[in-house]
Amino acid sequence: MTCTWCSNQREIRDYADSPQFSDETFNNAKARPRTGFGKTVAIFWDFMFNKPKGTVPKDQVPVLSLTRQQLLDAPNRSLFRLGHSTILLKLQGQFYITDPVFAERASPFSWFGPKRFHAPPIALEDLPEINAVILSHNHYDHLDYASVRALAPKVKHFFTPLGVGDTLIEWGIDPKKVQQFDWWQGTSVDGIEFISTPAQHFSGRGLFDSNKTLWSSWVIIDGDKRLFFSGDTGYFDGFKEIGQRFGPFDLTLMETGAYNEAWPYVHMLPEQSLQAHKDLQGKWLLPIHNGTFDLSMHSWHDPFDQILRLANDDNIDLSTPQMGERLNLESPHKGDRWWKNMQ
Repeated sequence: MTCTWCSNQREIRDYADSPQFSDETFNNAKARPRTGFGKTVAIFWDFMFNKPKGTVPKDQVPVLSLTRQQLLDAPNRSLFRLGHSTILLKLQGQFYITDPVFAERASPFSWFGPKRFHAPPIALEDLPEINAVILSHNHYDHLDYASVRALAPKVKHFFTPLGVGDTLIEWGIDPKKVQQFDWWQGTSVDGIEFISTPAQHFSGRGLFDSNKTLWSSWVIIDGDKRLFFSGDTGYFDGFKEIGQRFGPFDLTLMETGAYNEAWPYVHMLPEQSLQAHKDLQGKWLLPIHNGTFDLSMHSWHDPFDQILRLANDDNIDLSTPQMGERLNLESPHKGDRWWKNMQ
């Protein structure tokens, strides 16, 4: 048995200078209503024991395998979806990756928890040198101990929300590589700008570290090209402010999956994902946080079906590349609706 958080409980750091930090925890701009103990238990019980059929695909999810050489040969402004919220970007000759999770399960345990629907398009050891890892928060489906440790020797920079960087350092990552940011803070590396922006979510990897680290979305700017990476978030007014400050965006990588009517403050329903894209003044929308792990009660393909219907109704350009398929950021394509004939 492995448990990657058991030996990693940490003392509370002093983040008093952050407007998001009070009473020894990080907080959303708009307070999330408390979920009573009874309701929390009911949600957990349903998730564990009342799963409907269809939350896991019966058919094999199509994956286009990638090699290191293919990535090295790919033109600049290429995007490859590797699964869930893991996106590999090639910008100005360098590679950047969001929330790298290559684990078999999104869980603290190797034997229990949501299991992958598909293998990653490329093995960790085959990835090229990574200029920066961009992390949104510390949940297991976004921050994977084994993946971070394996990647570390080939990574120059880790960009994280406040507190998540401290966790990486405690895991043995060189502190010189780690930079952590509050909302509206950022940095520039090799001509690419990265700005940590607000999200409405929560954090925690164990029983005693609830909201001890911050969560964020990210703005990525490569000259005249602007990308938005949502991380995990409920729908909130912050999207409009991000759009006003940094939009319009050429592409939004927007959370569309693992939603539930009972979780509106931490995950968006598909219609909210579309509205957030519009608030951001987005041009193309690429739905993420789907197609890899079973994290809710909806069918595994429902996020794709719903966002496709909504985008068509609203005349929004929607891209749904297969895992491993290259997306040209200069001229995105719709992609095959690859899930349509799957069970």
